[in-house]
Amino acid sequence: MGNTKSSALSKELLEELKLNTKYSEAELSTWYQSFLKECPGGKISKEQFEGIYASFFPDADPSAYARHVFRSFDTNADGTLDFKEYIVALHLTSGGKTLQKLEWAFALYDVDGNGTISKNEIQEIVRSIFNMIPTEDQKNLPEDENTPEKRAEKIWTYFGKKDNDKISEGEFIQGVMDNKEILRLIQYDEPQKIKDKLKEKKH
Repeated sequence: MGNTKSSALSKELLEELKLNTKYSEAELSTWYQSFLKECPGGKISKEQFEGIYASFFPDADPSAYARHVFRSFDTNADGTLDFKEYIVALHLTSGGKTLQKLEWAFALYDVDGNGTISKNEIQEIVRSIFNMIPTEDQKNLPEDENTPEKRAEKIWTYFGKKDNDKISEGEFIQGVMDNKEILRLIQYDEPQKIKDKLKEKKH
């Protein structure tokens, strides 16, 4: 079907994505084809994005977290993700460089986009992470981090902040790089469990 323009990635975008992510030309082209199949208009809506997350977490409620992830990648704030924003999201959440990942994590936690993180914002994101952990698994969490409030408190304490203080991007990145515990607490580590489940299915 002659219209190759709409179904092929532009050279400029291809080069930019190859440079900024770990993906090959073949991978990017394949993803672009399936992206267009799912989203013929070339954009993913917030609802579609939440649907993608929901399919990964059938036993939990990832909608709040998906909304925050969507917000952090919708760089031009138009309410949709285009292919470039989508690929960058994929890259950063699955294995981007540490600094890039931490810059993204800061954007994720900076809910109102004002350039600093408050204790309330930490609680909001941590709560959305908890929604994705099945209730049974929550019971196995350590006593001092088995509720969103306790986990947020622990993160805040690691940063040495008072209740009304704020965390800047520089402080956030430095704090996480200096303390692996903070990194563990701010991220969602379910992928390992999903991998384990897949292994079980193979046996």
